Amino acid sequence: MPIALKDLDKVKICIDRGGTFCDVIAMTETRGNHLVKLLSVDPANYPDAPREGVRRVLEWFTGEKIPRDQPIDTSAIEYLRMGTTVATNALLERKGERCALLVTKGFKDGLEIGTQSRPFLFQLAIKKPDVLYTKVVEIDERLALDWPGLKGDASITQAGDLVTGPSGTAMRVLQPVDTDQVRNDLQALYTEGYRSIAIVLVHSYLYPAHEKQVEAIAREIGFAHISVSSDLQPMINLVSRGSSATADAYLTPEVRRYLDGFASGFKGGLNDTSCRVSFMQSDGSLCDFRKFSGLKAILSGPAGGVVGYARTCYDALDGSPVVGFDMGGTSTDVSRYGGKYEHVFETTTAGVTIQTPQLDINTVAAGGGSILTYRNGLFVVGPESAGAHPGPACYRKGGPLTVTDANLFLGRLHIDSFPKIFGPTENMPLDYEIVQEKFEALTQRINEENNGSLSLTPAKVACGFINVANSSMARPIRALTEQRGFSTSAHNLACFGGAGGQHACALAALLGMHNVLVHKYSSVLSAYGMALADVAVDVSEPCQVEFNENNLPSILDRFETIKAKAHSQLVSQGGHEKDIAYDCYLNMKYRGSDTKLMILRPKDGDFAKAFIDQHRREFAFVLNAPIEVEDIRVRGIGQGEDAEKHAKSTYVEELNKLTDLPVPKDAHFATNQIYFEEAGRFDTVPLYKLEALTPGTVVQGPAVILDATQTILLHPQNTARILKDHVYIDVGLGPRKQLSTEVVDPIQLSIFGHRFMGIAEQMGRALQKTAVSLQIKERLDFSCAIFGPDATLVANAPNVPVHLGSMQYAVAFQANLHKGKLRAGDILVSNHPKAGGTHLPDITVIQPVFDDTNEIVFWVAARGHHGDIGGIDGNSMHPDSTENVEEGAAIMSTFLVRDGVFNEKEITEIFMAAGRIEGHPRVKATRGMAKNISDLKAQCSACAVGSAQIHELFAEYGKTVVQHYMAAIRTNAELAVRNFFKTRSGPLIAEDYMDDGSILKLRIDIESESGSAKFDFTGTSMESLSNLNAPVSVTQSAIIYSLRTLIGTDMPLNAGVLAPVELVVPADSILSPSLDAAVSSGNTETSQRVVDVVFKAFEACAASQGCMNVVHADYEDMSYGETICGGAGAGPTWKGQSAVHINTRIGDVEVAERRFPLLIREFSIRRGSGGKGHNNGGDGVHREYQFRADMMGSVVGERRVNQPYGMEGGQPGERGATYLVKKSTTGEGYRTVKMKPSASVWVKAGDRMIIHTPGGGGYGTPYNGEEGENEGRPAKRTKIDLVPAAKLLHPKLVSRANGSLSEYSAAQESCD
Repeated sequence: MPIALKDLDKVKICIDRGGTFCDVIAMTETRGNHLVKLLSVDPANYPDAPREGVRRVLEWFTGEKIPRDQPIDTSAIEYLRMGTTVATNALLERKGERCALLVTKGFKDGLEIGTQSRPFLFQLAIKKPDVLYTKVVEIDERLALDWPGLKGDASITQAGDLVTGPSGTAMRVLQPVDTDQVRNDLQALYTEGYRSIAIVLVHSYLYPAHEKQVEAIAREIGFAHISVSSDLQPMINLVSRGSSATADAYLTPEVRRYLDGFASGFKGGLNDTSCRVSFMQSDGSLCDFRKFSGLKAILSGPAGGVVGYARTCYDALDGSPVVGFDMGGTSTDVSRYGGKYEHVFETTTAGVTIQTPQLDINTVAAGGGSILTYRNGLFVVGPESAGAHPGPACYRKGGPLTVTDANLFLGRLHIDSFPKIFGPTENMPLDYEIVQEKFEALTQRINEENNGSLSLTPAKVACGFINVANSSMARPIRALTEQRGFSTSAHNLACFGGAGGQHACALAALLGMHNVLVHKYSSVLSAYGMALADVAVDVSEPCQVEFNENNLPSILDRFETIKAKAHSQLVSQGGHEKDIAYDCYLNMKYRGSDTKLMILRPKDGDFAKAFIDQHRREFAFVLNAPIEVEDIRVRGIGQGEDAEKHAKSTYVEELNKLTDLPVPKDAHFATNQIYFEEAGRFDTVPLYKLEALTPGTVVQGPAVILDATQTILLHPQNTARILKDHVYIDVGLGPRKQLSTEVVDPIQLSIFGHRFMGIAEQMGRALQKTAVSLQIKERLDFSCAIFGPDATLVANAPNVPVHLGSMQYAVAFQANLHKGKLRAGDILVSNHPKAGGTHLPDITVIQPVFDDTNEIVFWVAARGHHGDIGGIDGNSMHPDSTENVEEGAAIMSTFLVRDGVFNEKEITEIFMAAGRIEGHPRVKATRGMAKNISDLKAQCSACAVGSAQIHELFAEYGKTVVQHYMAAIRTNAELAVRNFFKTRSGPLIAEDYMDDGSILKLRIDIESESGSAKFDFTGTSMESLSNLNAPVSVTQSAIIYSLRTLIGTDMPLNAGVLAPVELVVPADSILSPSLDAAVSSGNTETSQRVVDVVFKAFEACAASQGCMNVVHADYEDMSYGETICGGAGAGPTWKGQSAVHINTRIGDVEVAERRFPLLIREFSIRRGSGGKGHNNGGDGVHREYQFRADMMGSVVGERRVNQPYGMEGGQPGERGATYLVKKSTTGEGYRTVKMKPSASVWVKAGDRMIIHTPGGGGYGTPYNGEEGENEGRPAKRTKIDLVPAAKLLHPKLVSRANGSLSEYSAAQESCD
């Protein structure tokens, strides 16, 4: 019978509305807790899952029936907290509010171009995510930073009124806001039906007044939602801040609609103050539902999980940090907690950059639905997922084999414990038979492809896929911990999510972790975490001052001002004075560096020491440079009652107090036949219900522990202790299985592939984080790799295509030169083309790795582009260079480190000597020696990371095994290339031209039976009296990149790629020049023509822009350089993408103008510049620079004479061009002149340089000359079959939490 409410406490309800399920947990003082799990979408039974969950909870709580069609009475609810995927789904499905972007004149396409990077490096059919806005209005206004003392016409250098923003930074108002024009434009938008806008103006993070003027007008007109970028997150970077503002304008109205609809299902519309309604934000805090915004809702659900494990699985008594492992059916997220939440301030989700505080959550895999495939001799898990439909094979919908199927086949899932909801009638159990059938067929195929050298069983194959899946998940976890300077093995693993329990113990063992913690609510931990979360607000302001004693008082004063703002916001959400605490942070960096660290105020108040200590821990060095404050941040926390209550209990204390109890003999409810690799067979294993095991019970593996939604697998060496709220598992790390070196096990080969690439990637992360230069840190112009003892490439983490494979020749040169003379700790440096270099700015740091017998067992190397190494007029890539000595410091071979000493004196002398070349008075030495030294140290740091990881790998497996699989992984890459050649026939012939008339000729003869090919460049032009010459290593790199892209599937990038290739390059040609030749543009321009010729020979696609558009400017001791995107070529099944680069990112306008005295006046897409075709080529861009002082400017470009070719009847892309707008010397005004393809010019303050980059070629004959007529129809091929890459579909947008691992890993993504 119903229970009277007066006899009961109120119920607390927390909800996590996920993509598939909606989890609800209800907590009461007198009736205990209650769980409800229901489908997130079930329109046949209820309109809204969270509201239905509340209704079911209240029926349980009150004992009364509550009709579904009536508003719910909230009087029995103390609070309602919720995390939701509404914003994420709207972003993924592009179903947000129609909105418009208001942006500074010249940047209408700025957000569409973004960083100019391509989403996937090895992809012909490039597809960038769509922007969120549907219309752009340019605001004719302009701010610039004040640069006192610039040389040049004072009317230009000091133009504009001087103003000061909130941060104290001096600014120049070059163009005030034309309020009348803005009013007209906004009224027109309103008349068109727009009600949501985003306002994004250049430098508004420092001076928001212009944005506020536009906002005020918009409010007068009546726009319902206005996103002001400087209000949302006042941080540098126009693209990031602008993307965030448009995301807010796009998502927040959608979120508000959902909240209004949700509230309408309750009496009073949730305005009853006795029931507090809060939503979880991406930063792990709660906010009042009326203040919930789309921008802060992206990670609403996953954030609850982080709070949940942080509050339940981190114990301050022993202080062991925790890695959160959240594995569900569709995604796997990892994060870290060490006593404080770790936040990131810029992430990318569904192709949209979000600049707002978010918990550092990283999606690393597709979860239990990851598809299992065997290709090119490797076991591959994901990244494709079977999703909910068709789902895994066992779901009876014709799906593929997945991780879930492997667990089922191995007996690790208990079929009878799963609901019977599968099959066409949705009343059948999981299908074991189809899984068995598929694994047997796959096993037979694997054994046959290995010519009988293997005798794998289906169980070994299934277990192998599980091992590969665990290895792929371990790779980012290592990065998440070790890139911050923390030992992975020192962490506990907190497992939650529906699929995590089947993998947690094996994953922990793989990572060397000793303990796994599984909370009793692990399968609904995101919902439970909301009960433990605090209400919090995050307030930050730009600062930009040096951190010193003189500035410290004003910084402390600003802390108090910002705390007052945070206090006001918390009080408005119901916070109480006594419950509010504040965390105060400074975002700090070294002067000249862009590596910023968010430093929490230490107990002793010494921010500088805390910064230096953290910098040393994360990067292994510190700089002798002033420390600057970039931002001041205060996080106000209204500490929750439930969170405080929970914080008093500890599992460590419970472990110490509990008496161990044996498992009762009859405690298991069933047994299952389960396969364990440790035993190599199926054994009978007991299955226990978690609720049947009393606290203190010790369960020795092998065993399975189940609750209603979670399966925990204990391996034979694992020991579980049942606690009041946890299952605490001692992993029992034992000796690793001994691997044979007699045969190559494809399972272990796949695992070692992950390990080798993981080492190279971690080297890259270390280099990117520790470098100070814009070229390495922001433009990502670097690569890292590991090599075998014979100096051949093992694994290359690719950032820059021209680095692929070429470092191998640099390492081999040093290995031969110093053979028998090196010792442990030596680090070499080189950049000379004769020594395997590409061009002089790309400096390679090389370290031999020794074993304990003093034998070189590996090499590691880090190559990075140094922006200033000297050269003509101080430019190492000067358009006029014709000899090697004119391109800056050249290093054949020098010890950078010997006997533990960094050889700064000799390195400095080499760099300075470049400015003392007899007969070359224009050649100057570097002006940025301190930056060169810092980047060289960063490269050393990257090599140290690689060396340490290789030693760990040797300790784990032994030298013989590691080197056995090192050789095997090269053979595997060779196999992939040979298989590709076996599908082709020759000869294939192509040629193309440089703008100076030099020709590149290529003939490819293919031996289909053996899968080998001869690439013959005979007939290519002789060495050029220019800098377009390219060392042979550049051609080798271009061929590796081309083959990897054409093959279209993930494969190791190592020396094996070129093993089936015979390369013929005529001596003293433009592709094999003499030692005296200048080569700077051969690396950037000629390398792309080699790729064009290869793609043309295989008839893969039309030509892309085919050049780098290198821009360089020099002013006194400063320099600035970048490369500019253009159009991509179209193909048989795709249109060319506009405004993408094959190589590096471009500098953001705000970053560029802060570092160098220039203005970027325009960055837009040249609409229609792509070649017309059945599929049109991508468009090039317009980038316009205005120089703020007298200085030297230069450009290096190609495709200014010869157009990017079309294919199969498609038209060529438009040529590029460079224009100079300079003040007339004979009268008033400016004149516009066209520059040579590559040219250098002295410019005056106010002069402008305009770069038009080429468009990509079109593919197929245009249909009636009308664009869009051919949408969705492939072009006809009249000759050979499509290359594999042309058959790939564009990857779908997936729900990813891209935390601190994303910026680097984005450059590492493969095409599939």
